Amino acid sequence: MPRLPDDDAWLLHERRAIGDRIRVRRLRENLTQETVYLATGLSRSTYQQIEAGARDARISSLLRIARVLGVHVTDLLHG
Repeated sequence: MPRLPDDDAWLLHERRAIGDRIRVRRLRENLTQETVYLATGLSRSTYQQIEAGARDARISSLLRIARVLGVHVTDLLHG
């Protein structure tokens, strides 16, 4: 089993990368944050924190976001 780094900086990096992919896709679809969070049923602050990479996102939240953006969830995770 591979050993994980001792610090969690890699987690922050990955969360930010996911948030960046969400934001890029949202803008490409010409959607506002409000349109996305209302369509997903997430609170405004939760959605904003996910897009900023400041919060761990539940898989159900990512699935909802992906559906609204018209992509598969793996596109958000792996770009």
